Amino acid sequence: LNLRFPRGFMPNDFHAACSKRGVLFILLLGFNLQSIVGVASPYFNYWEPSWDQYAFLFLACFLLFMIKLLYVDDTYSIAPQDHALLYNRAAGFFFHIGNFSLLLFTTVLGSGLNLLTHSFLAAAAALPSDAKNLVCGGFSAVVFSIAFIKSMHIRRVPTNPKHERMFFVAYFTQFAGVLAVVFITARMCILQDADEGLLALLMQNEIQMLAVLVFFALVLILMSWLDEAVELNLYSDASEASEYRVQPFGFWACLKGEEPLQLEALALERNRAARLAQGSPLLGSSVMSFSGSFYNSMGNLNAKEDV
Repeated sequence: LNLRFPRGFMPNDFHAACSKRGVLFILLLGFNLQSIVGVASPYFNYWEPSWDQYAFLFLACFLLFMIKLLYVDDTYSIAPQDHALLYNRAAGFFFHIGNFSLLLFTTVLGSGLNLLTHSFLAAAAALPSDAKNLVCGGFSAVVFSIAFIKSMHIRRVPTNPKHERMFFVAYFTQFAGVLAVVFITARMCILQDADEGLLALLMQNEIQMLAVLVFFALVLILMSWLDEAVELNLYSDASEASEYRVQPFGFWACLKGEEPLQLEALALERNRAARLAQGSPLLGSSVMSFSGSFYNSMGNLNAKEDV
């Protein structure tokens, strides 16, 4: 048997995590969208459609689109040495768990939207009233899974205390916003028909509930741009930001990066720089200089530890 060590196939797995998993998630959202349209087709009034039917289908499809915007590929914003798969094996393991849970709960959300579409357009009173709860619970779990996947990567903050505080405020604002949305939608999931209060008002009908979920997704998308807005405000471009954002910060920053994985990340960075150098010599040289500085910093850290 031709067995390979993990570091032998880790670069391929890294590229799969950055591209193929994203494509699989988009395909799953597309299948959910196709399923919603398929369920709605027999009951949609094509001759005299009402505004409620238009609004419901628009909000259901727009909710899936907003979830796609929440799931941002970190290939370009995260350096290979800061990716969960190439930083620590424990972080890589939970990264896989997060991707599995995202696909699972997206399927649950799609099933809830199918039931909700059927009960709304067909006006089937015989169906159970758990469709709203299933949609809210699926949305809450999907948002939590996306946030969990992003927390596996190592973020970089500047050493300047003033700039560091600005990034901390941005990251903790995003964290608080995600927790608030997950908590509210989870409470909406376990809400009963006899309950009263503000959450019950948000779930009076299907259109109002979908509008609330779309609004929550829009708020999360705007909040996810806070760290990028801070970076654009402080630095002129990404190369300048990489020179100052060197201090590791994140959920797994307390763990030590494993050297074999970091060497694989360095090899990926050099290969990418070589490909960029073929197409654009100036861009390739800048990436090569960044990779060299990263390699030198690793060597200096190892030398200090040996001393």
